[in-house]
Amino acid sequence: MNQFRMLFSTCRIPGITRDSVISYFRTESEGHSPTHIAVLCRGRVFVFDIIHEGCLITPPEIYRQLTYIHRKCHSEPDGPGIAALTSEERTQWAKAREYLISLDPENLTMLEKIQSSLLVYSIEDSSPHVTPEDYSQVTTMTLTGDPTVRWGDKSYNLISFSNGVFGCSCDHAPFDGMVMVNISHYINEKVFENEGRWKGSEKVRDISLPEELVFTVDDKILNDINQAKAQFLKQASDLQIVVYPFTSFGKNLTKKKLLHPDTFIQLALQLAYYRLYGRPGSCYETATTRCFYHGRTETMRSCTIEALRWCQSMQDPSTGLLERQQKMLQAFAKHNKMMKDFSAGKGFDRHLLGLLLIAKEEGLPVPELFTDPLFSKSGGGGNFVLSTSLIGYFKVQGVAVPMVHNGYGFFYH
Repeated sequence: MNQFRMLFSTCRIPGITRDSVISYFRTESEGHSPTHIAVLCRGRVFVFDIIHEGCLITPPEIYRQLTYIHRKCHSEPDGPGIAALTSEERTQWAKAREYLISLDPENLTMLEKIQSSLLVYSIEDSSPHVTPEDYSQVTTMTLTGDPTVRWGDKSYNLISFSNGVFGCSCDHAPFDGMVMVNISHYINEKVFENEGRWKGSEKVRDISLPEELVFTVDDKILNDINQAKAQFLKQASDLQIVVYPFTSFGKNLTKKKLLHPDTFIQLALQLAYYRLYGRPGSCYETATTRCFYHGRTETMRSCTIEALRWCQSMQDPSTGLLERQQKMLQAFAKHNKMMKDFSAGKGFDRHLLGLLLIAKEEGLPVPELFTDPLFSKSGGGGNFVLSTSLIGYFKVQGVAVPMVHNGYGFFYH
């Protein structure tokens, strides 16, 4: 899949009217590719190369570099927190970026070093509580933690907390969630494979210390940073995130009953929403079009007529068990067929989105469909009450914010 090459050395660049995505990554046959990473700590930015004398530096050498940065940041004043600007509304960030570059041409050079870095490593001071029974706090901190140590435009932010817990965040534009899930799963497997210990040489070679990127700023930029932080924290405070493991049974039982595990969860969500609100909930589920080389996603609308009829039967005391079972199996069959079709490129939401964007970009009248209240009520235009996605059958957790203020974001595995 083509989007895997967007994992490293990729960044979104804000624009006044439209953003762009730049990938600096190159294969060996394509030419030079960046070999440095950026590290954010207490509002400061550092970079260092992970290749020395033609080879990857070792874990002890990486540890030496990170320890140097950590000690320096904890013994000196905090930096301005330029990274917080990436959490701002896109046009505001684009304007602030242009102004930042106008202050000093070197600011652009430093921005490009961050943009082209393999990834951003974020050092967080917080220590989120986490147990096998509750991942809520660490998930919340990963998504809504200190904005001065996250570069929101980067394709890959690896976040370390002071208690040794790790998380990661990414910009969704270059690739879909499965790319981040796969790299996280690979790292997790390697940690277990090596029993969490480095078994190679402890020798640390004479490699250059990390370089700090010191931006030229003025009162306007500092004010923009403070506004960005305030806006970010305000939005973050409006989120309620809970992540609990369900251990009563899992996919093995549903598969034994010849019920697809993903469809099982989707129908359970529909029933839960119906029981809470007495009405069906418009639902987005990710259908991956990965069978196509440049495939991304399609919208799978899980709130079907069949699902609604089953939910109604479950709430109707006069409906017998056999009828409920029949309606449930009909809902399963409809969902499974739609998922198969949409993953094969037979969906319609991306097509409709394309038509809407063409109309807006060309200054044409927007078709009445897109202004019909029922279109929005069905979830169209990014108004799904339930925004959901299966993140694979791995140990990796995932989280995303709801699409609408009164909605739910639901990631599961």
